[in-house]
Amino acid sequence: MALFVPLVWALGFTGAKAAMGQFPPILLMAFRFMIAALVMVWFVRPPWPLMRRIFVITVISATVPYSTIFTGLSHLDVSTAMLVVQAQVPLMFLIAVVALGEKMTWKKFVGIVIAFGGIVMIAGQPQLRSGLGWIFVVIAGGAVWATGQVMIRLIGPLIDGQTLIAWVSVFTVPQLLVSSAIFESGQWDAIVSADWRSWALILYMGLVMTAAGYTVWYSLLARVEVTLAAPFLLLQPVVAVTAAILFLNEEPSWITLIGGVVVIAGIAIITVDRPRRKCIPLAGTEPAVHP
Repeated sequence: MALFVPLVWALGFTGAKAAMGQFPPILLMAFRFMIAALVMVWFVRPPWPLMRRIFVITVISATVPYSTIFTGLSHLDVSTAMLVVQAQVPLMFLIAVVALGEKMTWKKFVGIVIAFGGIVMIAGQPQLRSGLGWIFVVIAGGAVWATGQVMIRLIGPLIDGQTLIAWVSVFTVPQLLVSSAIFESGQWDAIVSADWRSWALILYMGLVMTAAGYTVWYSLLARVEVTLAAPFLLLQPVVAVTAAILFLNEEPSWITLIGGVVVIAGIAIITVDRPRRKCIPLAGTEPAVHP
């Protein structure tokens, strides 16, 4: 389950960049969640007692972060945006420490510093200074998304992943359509002129990236701690950057790649714990058991 999520999300991230040649980013996200809602909502019961909490989660985990992250992606290449958005992992950990009482150690603090140092390396390149504002937009969106995932961790035991993503999608669609109407233009022209490839990418994002991917992710968060699930997201930049090079002909600079390695190394220090070896006593050396 944990390996499936970063694979489908990373490929969808790259596909979204390709589809943005046709659709404005917020409208693209609205179509993505519309497809997921239309496919899933008929097969789950309305969780009436949780509807208010799901609505709030929708704003924080979907509407705001997907509007900001993918608007930033439309102004950056996939490699840069995907590496920068990994800031959401240490941010998710910091929020979990505050909201869920998970422990902070010196090792994890050092990892956070290293991860953000890698982001500074990427953002500080001369060719990216004109897009520095969009890099901060992506980071801000990742921070909001991380907050939403901690909220989902809290509600997870009360609802299954399929029901949660179905109703998150239902609530997200009108919010994104209103946001697109306010902040974007040319929506109708994009719809009537879109070719089959653009609609195929939207189908992938709606059915695989959202319906399947988030069903698995929400189910995972309901079963394990945030800090156990987060390390698997480290696979996203590996898949996304590779796909961007192969399919979008991107050529990330060496500084971008090195900065990405630094980011991933810092996140790995935060999230990956070394398993402790169990001591198995030799025969005849077991301690005596006293009543």
